[in-house]
Parts: sequence; structure tokens; C-alpha cells
Amino acid sequence: MIPKITPKLTLVGAGPGDPELITLKGVLALGKADVILYDALVDKSLLNHATKNALKVFVGKRQGSKLNPQEKTNQMIVDYALKYGHVVRLKGGDPFVFGRGAEEIEYAQKFGIKTEIVPGITSSVAVPAYQGIPVTKRGVSESFWVITGTTSSGQLSRDIRIAAQSTATLVILMGTRKLKEIVQEFSALGREDTPIALIQNGTTPTEKVVAGQIYNIEQKVLESGVGAPAIIIIGNVVSESPKLMNIYREAIRI
Repeated sequence: MIPKITPKLTLVGAGPGDPELITLKGVLALGKADVILYDALVDKSLLNHATKNALKVFVGKRQGSKLNPQEKTNQMIVDYALKYGHVVRLKGGDPFVFGRGAEEIEYAQKFGIKTEIVPGITSSVAVPAYQGIPVTKRGVSESFWVITGTTSSGQLSRDIRIAAQSTATLVILMGTRKLKEIVQEFSALGREDTPIALIQNGTTPTEKVVAGQIYNIEQKVLESGVGAPAIIIIGNVVSESPKLMNIYREAIRI
């Protein structure tokens, strides 16, 4: 007797990069998957939590790549679920923080597919934390913004200009290629001395960090070779990091 297929989609956040930062619930979901569709930023060692019979399909893309458009991924989720059963969509960070998780859930539900969400540790908080940068700290920053650097139209998010006028910590994802424009926004407000850090491949063995101030960060990034995928953190909390404190002490002496 052929077993009945029960289509299901589970959206799992893999965390910011370090494979040990996935949740226990995420690991358990991988062990129950018939198919795993995974992204480019997911550590492949996480696939070891799946059964040997589970299909493992790469559907990721790097920033700027046109490989695997979202529409194709949405359709793959449905096709695999209807054919094999339980699909785990493994996404970097948290699926609902610039991960298009909501779009994938909505598309699957149109076909009557049962859906479940397993949140992940978002890189917007975890990556700064690994460098000792608190996104909030009493007496320094009361709030933080998480903004995409590049909108769907390819433009710099207008929210950055608004956030730059506040005292909040600003965390920018997918903004490395917009660094020049970001610097211009802060400089126009007279905030050239604001601490800023860029962290590439955060929480992984290939992590690279560069820190400075708005007025000198472009030159420092050029010298360091730090590039995408990287997270940008702007605000006084950057200079609160024990790991980066000496950089800012030197700046004060100069």
C-alpha cells in the first residue's frame, strides 16, 4: 500500500551563521523533513540533522544574483510538498526578517498546504553581539532600527534618513554596496563622528570586522577588504564593545 502524502511546509530559521545557533525546534524539524530547501547563507553542516533519505535542494542566491528567483522557489515548495510531503525551508537568520518567509507561507497556503514557522536568531542582533556590540544599552541607546539597505527597486531605503536623525542604533542589512550613500546621509546631518562597524560573515570562522567613524569608514573598508554579505551597525553602542574600544580610544587621542 502506497503511503498517503501529507503536504506540509515548515519554515526554519537557521540563525546568523554559526550552526550551533539554530534552535532545538529547528533541529527537530530537519529530522522530520522529506525535503530540505536551503539558502546560500545556511551552514551546510545543518543538513546532517536530516535523515539520509531526505532530499536536500539548494535554492539560495547571493546578493545581486538572479539565480533562483523568489517565484521559482515558491513553486518548488509547493511541488515538493505535494509530491513528497514535509518540506523544510531552511533560511538564514529569521525567516520573517528580510527573509521573504511571509511570501512563501502565503503561497503554500493557497494550495491548502499546512504551514508551520520555527523562528531563528536574527543576524541583526546576534552578529553585533558576537563582537560585543549591544544594540541597546542604558544611557547610550534606548532603541534600535533594523533596515534593509537596498529596497526592491534597488534604491537606498528612505528610512535610513529618518533613523539617522534619531539617537537609536541603526542596523542595516544588505547595505554594503550603499555605504557611500549611507555615509552621505549621516554627514548631511553633521554626524561624521558617529561610530560605525561593518561585520562580514558574522558568527562564522571567516568573520571579518572593520570599525571607525562615518567620516573615515569608506577608506577603512577599502583597506580591510570587508565586503558583502556584511551587516552595518551605526551608533554610539559600537564604541561600547570591549573588542573595538581601543579603536575609539585612539580616535579620541588624535
